[in-house]
Amino acid sequence: MTASRDPAVASELRGAGLRVTAARVALLETVRQGDHLDVDAIASGVRGRVGHVSLQAVYEALHALTAAGLVRRIQPPGGRARFEGRVGDNHHHVLCRSCGALADVDCAVGEAPCLTASDDHGFSIDEAEVIYRGLCPDCSTTGSSPAL
Repeated sequence: MTASRDPAVASELRGAGLRVTAARVALLETVRQGDHLDVDAIASGVRGRVGHVSLQAVYEALHALTAAGLVRRIQPPGGRARFEGRVGDNHHHVLCRSCGALADVDCAVGEAPCLTASDDHGFSIDEAEVIYRGLCPDCSTTGSSPAL
């Protein structure tokens, strides 16, 4: 077990109004060091840091950290929810239709161009979610057929 004693993570949790627990610290570190992880991968990472933790505790901690804005939940169409530590910006994702690889994509030009909808229907828009789909370099060269 490699439980962290990073005071910055504990301070972030307190600053978000959350109770500091070993599992929450381990979860936040796991998400930030991972690459768009699903719940099973996060649970495995947390267990590797602090020992046994229930899947329910992982779900509850993810919900709390997401609600506090410390973690971002991404739900690719037809896929499992994934989580990332990159929050506070308006970035998007590219998703491989074959293997499910997911990567960050920054806004292309200007000041958050995707926040200007052609018709906002009176909404005050503060976030846009764009998922580009295609084949990753590995799947493009192997001729894999799309699964997503």
